[in-house]
Amino acid sequence: MNSEGYRISEKEQNLVEGCLAGDRLAQKALYDKYKDAMYTLSYRITNDFDLAQDVLQEAFIGVFKGIGGFRQASSLGAWIKTIVVRTAYRRIKREVVHLPLEDEKHQEVVDWNTPIDIGYLEQAIQSLPNGYRSVFVLIEVEGYSHKEVAETMGISVGTSKSQLYYAKKQLQQKLKGLGVR
Repeated sequence: MNSEGYRISEKEQNLVEGCLAGDRLAQKALYDKYKDAMYTLSYRITNDFDLAQDVLQEAFIGVFKGIGGFRQASSLGAWIKTIVVRTAYRRIKREVVHLPLEDEKHQEVVDWNTPIDIGYLEQAIQSLPNGYRSVFVLIEVEGYSHKEVAETMGISVGTSKSQLYYAKKQLQQKLKGLGVR
């Protein structure tokens, strides 16, 4: 248990210790345990299968190199997730376009109780511009706060909020085609 009271499982502690010792089997076990969830997160941020795979590999290299810095202030999975998010964002950062803000005269509301095909919704999310998609996924899917997104992505809280607003606005436009109001 660390000074903040968080305790990882004995199995995870053994994996961490094995990775610290350079044990390839421990590294493989750690990778196998988290690869699917982290690939999904990476893909949602990058919107590119190959780039998501590259991010996953690069992030796990960072995990193995930096495992000595894991202080158990959170779960091992949360620590790895942070590395994946930062790696993915660094890879797409050059492509992020912050679109200009428009004056809004009114805001229509989407009725989220209307059935929506999950595949179409996922496709609509993936069609968002990189900055919008990254903020939307981190806040609405992964549960990050605007402050956490701002710190992770190196943007202001206000930019995070506006990117989320415009992501939702674009999704609303895409969903109108389905008769969702």
